[in-house]
Amino acid sequence: QDLRSTKEEFILRYYSLREFVPKQVTLDEELEDAPLLAQYLGEQKGQKVVLHVPVKGEQRQLILMAQKNAAERLSQETKRTGKEIAALSELAQLLGLPHTPKFIESYDISHFGGADMVAGMVVFEDGRPLKSAYKRFSIKTLDIQDDYAAMREVLTRRLNRYTQEKGTDSSFGILPDLILLDGGKGHVNAIRPLVEEMGFDIPVFGMVKDDKHRTRAIAADGSEIAVTSFRSAYTLVSSIQEEVHRF
Repeated sequence: QDLRSTKEEFILRYYSLREFVPKQVTLDEELEDAPLLAQYLGEQKGQKVVLHVPVKGEQRQLILMAQKNAAERLSQETKRTGKEIAALSELAQLLGLPHTPKFIESYDISHFGGADMVAGMVVFEDGRPLKSAYKRFSIKTLDIQDDYAAMREVLTRRLNRYTQEKGTDSSFGILPDLILLDGGKGHVNAIRPLVEEMGFDIPVFGMVKDDKHRTRAIAADGSEIAVTSFRSAYTLVSSIQEEVHRF
C-alpha cells in the first residue's frame, strides 16, 4: 500500500474515533486526496480544517521531532537503530516507493582496461550490509567493454536464479525491494525495461557520483533526484555506493 494512502487512512480512522478535531493538521508531505480529507475533517468539526505541510519554522521542527520520536520507538521494537529506520523511511519517501525497503541490492561493473569484466552485487538488509549474500559475477557474453550490456547480463542471471531458487534457503531466492545501480540515467534505462520484461516489479534507480567520486544524486527515468539535502537517505545511499564499489 502506498505510504501516502496509509497516512490518509490513518488520519481518517484516527479522527473518526475522536470527538475533537483540530483547526489544523500538520503533515510531513502533501497528500493526493488532501482536499477530500480536509473536507471530511471539516464536516466532522463543523468548521474549516486546514492540512498544512510546513517547510520551516516551529511547525517544521515539530514534524522533525515527531519523525525522530517515531524512529526511536520503532528502534526499541526492532533490531534496527533509529538512524537506520529514519534513513530507510526517508529513502522510500524520496523515491516514491510503495513501502520501506527491507532488502536493497546494488550492482557495480569492474574491469581492467576493458578486459576481465566482473560485477559485484551487495545486499543491505534493514539498512545494514548482509555480507553473506554478496555475489561476484564473471561477465560471460562480452569481449569488449560495455557496462550497460554487462549490467543486463548480470541482472538477467540474477533474476533467473530467483525463478529457479524461489522458496529455498538460497539468498538468490529472495527478491530485493529496491535495486540501486552504480551509474546514472543510462544504466537505469538499460536495466529497468529488462526487469519489467522479465515480469518483475522492482524499483530500479542509479547512484550518481560527482567529480570527486562522492554520491551526488539518484538517477531515475530521464531525470535525477537530489539527495544531498536528505541527510539520512544520503548517508545510506553513500554507504551502499561505497560498499559496492569496494566489493
